[in-house]
Amino acid sequence: MKNPIIVLGLCLIFSCNSRQEELPPPNILWLTSEDNSPFLGCYGDDFATTPHLDSLAAEGFLYTHAYANVPVCAPARNTILTGVYANSGGHQHMRSYYDKAAMIQPYPRMLREAGYYCTNNSKEDYNINPDQNQDFWDESSNKAHYKNRPEGKPFFAVFNTTISHESSIHQSIPSGQLRHRPEDVTLPPYHPDTPEMRHDWAQYYDKVEDMDQRIGELLRELEESGEAENTIVFYYGDHGGVLARSKRYVYESGTRVPFIVSIPEKYRHLYPAEQPGSEVSRLISFVDLVPTVLSIIGSEIPDYLQGNAFLGEQKTEDPEYAFMFRGRMDERYDMSRSARDSKYRYIRNYMPYRVYGQFLEYLWRAPSIQSWEAAYKAGECNDVQSRFWNTKPAEELYDTQNDPWEVNNLAYDPRYEEVLQRMRTATKDWMLEIKDSGFIPEAELIDRTAGTTTYEYMRQSELDLNELVDGANLASNPRKGDLPFLTAMLEHEESAIRYWGATGLLMLGGEAAEAVEELKNVLADPSSNVKVVAAEAMYRLGHEEEGLQALYEVLQSSNSFARTHALNAIDSIEDDEEATHQAVLDMIGMVGEFNRSHYDLRAAKGLLTKWDIDPADHGYDMNW
Repeated sequence: MKNPIIVLGLCLIFSCNSRQEELPPPNILWLTSEDNSPFLGCYGDDFATTPHLDSLAAEGFLYTHAYANVPVCAPARNTILTGVYANSGGHQHMRSYYDKAAMIQPYPRMLREAGYYCTNNSKEDYNINPDQNQDFWDESSNKAHYKNRPEGKPFFAVFNTTISHESSIHQSIPSGQLRHRPEDVTLPPYHPDTPEMRHDWAQYYDKVEDMDQRIGELLRELEESGEAENTIVFYYGDHGGVLARSKRYVYESGTRVPFIVSIPEKYRHLYPAEQPGSEVSRLISFVDLVPTVLSIIGSEIPDYLQGNAFLGEQKTEDPEYAFMFRGRMDERYDMSRSARDSKYRYIRNYMPYRVYGQFLEYLWRAPSIQSWEAAYKAGECNDVQSRFWNTKPAEELYDTQNDPWEVNNLAYDPRYEEVLQRMRTATKDWMLEIKDSGFIPEAELIDRTAGTTTYEYMRQSELDLNELVDGANLASNPRKGDLPFLTAMLEHEESAIRYWGATGLLMLGGEAAEAVEELKNVLADPSSNVKVVAAEAMYRLGHEEEGLQALYEVLQSSNSFARTHALNAIDSIEDDEEATHQAVLDMIGMVGEFNRSHYDLRAAKGLLTKWDIDPADHGYDMNW
C-alpha cells in the first residue's frame, strides 16, 4: 500500500508545478538610480527620508550584499548590458568606446527574442562603440514606456532617474533651503569636518529623498496600469557614491548598492526567502543580472555569461565572492582589483605609486572635495583623513562588519594572513578565469586590437596572462632583491611585461639606481606606455632631462591615451619648466578639437590650471 503522506506530497508538487506552467510570463520593471550607496531608511540609515523605497522593501526582498562590479557608471552599465565583466571585454575604462564582440548579445535582444517588449527610459551609456548601440530596444528614449507595447506582450522596462547623480552637489543649494540639516550629518571618519563637507552631505540626502519621490511616482504608475500583480520590480543604484572616496573607488562606499526585488504573490515560487519583507544576505553583483533575468523567464543561459542567477529555476548556489575592479577614470589612470566575501574586502592596487586623490576635473566640481584638499594642505586633517592624499599600499584588507568605513587596513597584520592569502588567491584566479584585459595598458591594447575586439584578442592571442599577472603582482609590491627580475623584464619580447618591469623600477625609487642604463634603453621602446613609465622612473632617479624628452615625444603621439598617460606622469613629477609648459601647449594645438570629451585635453587643462596658464592667452578655447 502506498504511503498516503508521500501521495499527498507528490500531488502538492505536481499541483504547484502545474500552476507555474499556467502562469503568464512575468513583466519585469527595473527602476534604477545613480551614484547612491544604500542611503535608505530600509538599510538602517536614520538620516535618510525614503518612504517609497522603504515600503518597497517591506513588500519585497532587500539584498544586504549587492555590488556594482565597478564603481562608476559606464563600465558598470557595460557589465549589466553584456553579463560579462567589463574588464573581460576590454570596456573597463571610464569612458571608452571600443567594439563589443559580436558573440556577446546585449540582454534586451535576448529578451526580445523571448517575446518581451523592451523599453529603456532613457540613459544608455554602455561604454561601447556607439555604432553598436542600434536595435537593442523596442524603444529607448525619454518617452519609452511599457504602455506602448502590443496587446498581450509581456514587457521588460527600465526607468533610470538621474536625480541623485554626482552632478547634484556641484551647485550648492542655500543651507536654509535644505531639508536635511548639515549640522545633523554624521561624517565618515575619513572626511574632515568642514562646512562644505557637511553641506554637500546634507544636500545629497535631499537629492536621495527627491529620487525616492520619483521612484514612488513610477510605482504608482505601475499600480494604475493594472499590471502590478503581474510585474516583478527591481530597484537598484548603479554604483556607490557620491562624495569623494566613494564613486570611482573599490571600497564599500563605491561599490555597495541598494538592491530591492518585489515579487507578486502569483510568482511566489521565485521568492528568495520565505516571506516578503525579508533580508537576503546572498552576495550578488551586476554581472549576475542577465543570467537572473533569463532564469526568471525560463530562457537558456548562454555559456559565455560570467555571473550567477540568483532567482528562478536556474538559480545557483550562493557564491563565496563578489569581484570588483577599476581602470582609468576620465583623465586619470589607476588600476585596482577587489574581492568581497561575506565579511572581508580585499583590494589589490596595481598603481600604488599614485595617490588616491588624483585630481579629476569632474570630481573637483564639488565644494566638499575642494575643502578637503584645502584642509589637508593646511595641516588640519588627521591620519585617516590624510591618507586620501597619499600613495597607496599594494594590498588592503578590511573587516567590513567591524570597520564599515574601511579605515583599518589589516593586510599587514599577521593575524589575518590566512584571510589575506585566501582572498589574494581568489582574486588572481578570477582575473585569469575571465581573461582580465587590464594588465595591458590602454594605448597598447588599442594598437593590438585593430581589426578585432579585446574580448576576442584575449582568447585568441598567445599572450601568457598568468606570466603577465605574476609580473604585475611583483612590480606593484617590489623589494630591493627583486631588482634583477624587474631589470630582466625590461628585455622581454612582450611589451606588457616590459611595462610592468618599468613600473616595478619606478616603485623601487632610489633602490633602482643600478638599473639606470636599462631604463635608458627602454626610453626608445616602441610601446609608448613602456616609455612613459621608464621616463618617470628616470626623472625620479635624477635624470630629469632624459625623462622629460621621452615624455615630450609621447605627447606628440597619434594615440590620445598614450598622450593622456604621459600627461599623468608630467603631473605626478611636478615638473614646472618652461619647456614642459610649451610641450603641453604644443600637444593641445596638435589635437585641435577643444572639447572635454578628449581626456588628454582634460588632463592638459588641469596642468595649465596648476601652472596658472590661461589657454585663451595661447588661442585655445577650453572654457568648458
